[in-house]
Amino acid sequence: MKDATSAADRHYAIDGRDFTARPIEPALYPVATPIGNLGDVGLRALEVLAAADVIACEDTRVTRVLLDRYGIRRPLVAYHEHNAARERPRLLATLAEGKAVALVSDAGTPLISDPGYKLVEEALDLGHKVIPIPGPSALLAAIVAAGLPTDCFLFGGFLPPRSGQRRTRLAGFADLPATLVFYESPHRAAEALADMADVLGPDRPGALARELTKRFEEVRRGPLAALATGATDDPPRGEIVLLAGPAPERGTDADDLDALLIDALGRMSAGRAAAEVAATTGQPRRLVYARAQALKPLARPGGAAAVEAADSDIATRSAAADETDKDGGGESGDRSRPDGA
Repeated sequence: MKDATSAADRHYAIDGRDFTARPIEPALYPVATPIGNLGDVGLRALEVLAAADVIACEDTRVTRVLLDRYGIRRPLVAYHEHNAARERPRLLATLAEGKAVALVSDAGTPLISDPGYKLVEEALDLGHKVIPIPGPSALLAAIVAAGLPTDCFLFGGFLPPRSGQRRTRLAGFADLPATLVFYESPHRAAEALADMADVLGPDRPGALARELTKRFEEVRRGPLAALATGATDDPPRGEIVLLAGPAPERGTDADDLDALLIDALGRMSAGRAAAEVAATTGQPRRLVYARAQALKPLARPGGAAAVEAADSDIATRSAAADETDKDGGGESGDRSRPDGA
């Protein structure tokens, strides 16, 4: 991969003033670029982009807009998920020649939900230096604008497009004491928020951030259920970030557990309902499943009497077990022989 430009072309311009980029050492440079407002680019980013021997980018047309804004003329190579397997060896060969390669995404920090990590991984395996150039990130911009706890957060990338898979993924995060952050497409935002409200809790605080740093920037805040309704009534457009606050620090009483199970049993099998509710409440799955079996009739019309009978039966067996324990036949008794003698 040859450099088609001379050293004299390694410059950039800011407000009509021309600057010559300083030489940079051979390395792979993941460079953060603006997520919407081109004025958010950093000075180090301009220096590296102007000095690099080649710039690897997702879409050359998108990156060219930024480079033209700052008068940068460097060779561009498209590097994205569809051609990564073919282009990665060529970029690694450029590094092996002792050259500097800048890696950018269409917007924000590269490697965050894009294929750049494989290039970084292989470059490191081959002994090349990787020098990050930090800057704009939709993930961080959304967190600081959402009004949710920032001391501990988890980035879940893009949620699965199908509701069942999405709910399963969310159930795995439901009990974490951390703010949850996801990227989402605008046409799935309402459905994703509805699933978040069902799995994480309708009253759990959340936020929807869209078009950050752009003209129509907006951050909607409120309970997840209200956000889901709002996204249905007024569909958001543009780049979307969804957030949910940490799991509440509370226990789940029997009535709450039953209500969650009855709701889940109306939508799925007892096993799946137990798994979802156990993930939401933090209760042992074995105990939740036993309760789900007892509540199954209540999920059908006229099932309340059957549930009451099941509760009575459970109470009777529990009392009988207590009497057995008092007679020495409990867990502390000798069970090595059938008669306990």
